[in-house]
Amino acid sequence: MSVRKRKWRDKQGRVHEKWMVHIEYKHPNGSRQTIRKVSPVQTKRGAEQYEREVRQALLDGAFGKEEAPAPAPVQAPTFGEFAEEFLANYAEVNNKHSEVVSKRTIFGKHLVPFFGRMRLGDIGMREIERYKAAKLKTHAKKTVNNQLTVLRKTLTTAVDWGLLEQVPRIVWLAAPAPSFRFLDFDEADRLIAASESEPEWQGMIVLALRTGLRLGEPRALQWGDIDLARGRMLVQRSVTRGVIGTPKSGKSRDMPLGASVVQALQRHRHLRGPWVFCQEDGNMLSKGQTKWPLRRAQRKAGILELGWHDLRHSFASHLVMRGVPLKAVQELLGHQSIDITMRYAHLAESTLRDAVELLEPQHAHSTWTAHGTPKIENG
Repeated sequence: MSVRKRKWRDKQGRVHEKWMVHIEYKHPNGSRQTIRKVSPVQTKRGAEQYEREVRQALLDGAFGKEEAPAPAPVQAPTFGEFAEEFLANYAEVNNKHSEVVSKRTIFGKHLVPFFGRMRLGDIGMREIERYKAAKLKTHAKKTVNNQLTVLRKTLTTAVDWGLLEQVPRIVWLAAPAPSFRFLDFDEADRLIAASESEPEWQGMIVLALRTGLRLGEPRALQWGDIDLARGRMLVQRSVTRGVIGTPKSGKSRDMPLGASVVQALQRHRHLRGPWVFCQEDGNMLSKGQTKWPLRRAQRKAGILELGWHDLRHSFASHLVMRGVPLKAVQELLGHQSIDITMRYAHLAESTLRDAVELLEPQHAHSTWTAHGTPKIENG
């Protein structure tokens, strides 16, 4: 092996390490020469390049005669310097606008104030643990993990671009599963009934409760996305911070519409423009304009304060409580991972209990259908 990292401990017990080149070279006259040198650039790639230069000098007969001074090592940028490059050349190119805004906020308020003056290669586990300890004084574990995710992606990109040798190990915080609020079946019916006095908003409330759309999705929904005759809806746009893009998952999804949603949309049909839910002049609704209509309906229904995302949680919770498989719930919600959908799994207690009951003696003679589901033969 011509390139290796040598480690040793000095008399004070301190550990040192250097990238070295070790070359066994045979000259044309048969003589042999052993060359051991410290690489001027202390990365594996830098050492490999230096090895190639030494071998070429040996072949040219110039090694040790007119050897030019080793080039000064290129100093890695500081984290603050690389953060700007990462945002401009990676995040802006590969991420959605909302993700770029989120990363920029995390850099500006958290990561750069702490790591900004450090060179990339100086950020190790010790520095990361110090960061975690500092942030946990004022932030929840889940929030700190989100910041660490951005830090890790930044350092991974630095490795890919040849600016860093390796990413230090990051130990994630054990954060509790996030809690969520959902309406029970009676509260959902009361909320819909309470919005009858504002039919413009009742359609949006029914749609949110019966399809689980994120708030940015009904705001960006167009009549061309809906087929009322077939009872289908294509969710292909979402609006975040005034910018229209793809849904959060990055993928469109074709959703079936129940009869109550179709009827609500038929009553809501208008000719003010392409947006299904819009202002009087046909322009898209702002996020702020959606707050108070829901608040009025909630107060009239006599239920605790809630937001539009709670209607999404209600949709998912109702499906699970009705025995819908979690995989189907995942597809309807547009979750990228089933792990996110699993937060609703505890609501399927009765479904799981019914499944276990199939193993009891009264079902001992059950058979199976061609689709892999139990066919019970009682008696």
